[in-house]
Amino acid sequence: MCVAVPVRVLDLAGGAMPMGHVDHDGTARVCCFAYVPEVRVGDFVVVQNGFALDILDQASAEASLAAFAEVNLTVGQPRS
Repeated sequence: MCVAVPVRVLDLAGGAMPMGHVDHDGTARVCCFAYVPEVRVGDFVVVQNGFALDILDQASAEASLAAFAEVNLTVGQPRS
């Protein structure tokens, strides 16, 4: 099962296939922004398999991350 994770956009590069980096639990990861062309640096996006699928407001992103932490599914950390 895959879980889409909210992450913050760090930088963007335009082009036919818009790419950039997101902050994934303290690690910069490459991400494709083709599905959310209106995204801006600092936005939260939901990413699955390296593609940003939707833009989230900060409150929704923080609520999702808190829910992951509550059930011990902290992004980037192994489950114990």
